[in-house]
Amino acid sequence: MNELANIKSAKKRVQVNELARQRNYAFKSDLRTAVKAFYAKAEEKDVELAKEYFVKATSKIDKAVNKGLYHRNAANRRKARLQKRLDEVTA
Repeated sequence: MNELANIKSAKKRVQVNELARQRNYAFKSDLRTAVKAFYAKAEEKDVELAKEYFVKATSKIDKAVNKGLYHRNAANRRKARLQKRLDEVTA
């Protein structure tokens, strides 16, 4: 690890931050995959699968808020856009 810290607690912060960064990156990647899967099913007009993927995507967005990856309002905006797209497909 290429770290500039000299103090023991600062070295630990570097390690903890790196682990958190990797964990957040993996979670966000998984979230983006879920959202893309929803949009793919919505594009195909597959209503049943789109509803299923919608539930998964919104669940992951809510979890991202709890983890502090998204602001509450940003998450609500994203979920609203997904809901709007789902409404277009089911209509």
